[in-house]
Amino acid sequence: MTAAMAGGGPDRGVIRVAVVDDHPVFRLGMTALLGTLDGIVCVGEAVDVPSALALVETHDPDVVLMDLHLGDRSGVEATRLIRSRHPAVAVLVITMLDDDDSIFGALRAGASGYLLKGASPPQVERAVRVVADGEMLLGPGIGTRTVSFLTRGAGVVPPFPQLTDREREILDHVARGLDNRVIAQRLALSPKTIRNHLSNVLVKLGVSDRGQAIVRAREQGLGRG
Repeated sequence: MTAAMAGGGPDRGVIRVAVVDDHPVFRLGMTALLGTLDGIVCVGEAVDVPSALALVETHDPDVVLMDLHLGDRSGVEATRLIRSRHPAVAVLVITMLDDDDSIFGALRAGASGYLLKGASPPQVERAVRVVADGEMLLGPGIGTRTVSFLTRGAGVVPPFPQLTDREREILDHVARGLDNRVIAQRLALSPKTIRNHLSNVLVKLGVSDRGQAIVRAREQGLGRG
C-alpha cells in the first residue's frame, strides 16, 4: 500500500476520497486532480485488494475510486468486500473495461458509479460528488447499455455477471461434478485452458478452492441442467 495522506483532518463537509489502482501514473494523476477540487481531499492510495481494504479500514473515506485490474485479483472483489464491511462507503469504478461482464459485475458487487478511463476532469468531479451524496452515476454510454441489457434480458441479470460467458459455462460444468479432463473434452478445449479459466473464476468469486466455487454456483442455480 502506498500512502498519499492529506495534511491534517478534513473539515466537516469535505468529501474524503481514496484511489485504488495498480498503475502508478494513473494513480498519481488522479491524486493530483483531486487535489485541485474544492471540498474534496485524497486520503490515500492503494494498489491491490488487501491494501484497499486496509486503507478503507484506517482512513474511512466517503468514496473509493476503484480500478478493476488489481494485479492477480479483481476490483469487483474489492468492491464487494468494501461494501459488505463498510456499507456507507461509495465505490466509483474508473476503468478501461467497458464489457458487459465488467459493468454488471461491478454494479452487482455494490458499485455506485462506473466511468471509463479517459473521462474528463469535470466528469470525474461530478461523479465523485454524486456518489458521495448517495446517488448512482453511470458514465456516457454505460447507462444506455445498462437499460438495454436489462430490457433485452427481461430484467434478469445472469448469475455471476462478473464472469465471462465461457467462465460461467465452465463453472456450470464444475458445479455438475465434472473434472477438468471431462470438461475439456466436452468443450473441445485443452485441460490447461480449463485450469486457467477456473483459476480466474475462483479469483472473481473470491473463493479459495473448487469446493467453495461449487457451493456458490449451486446457490445461484448452476449445475442443475
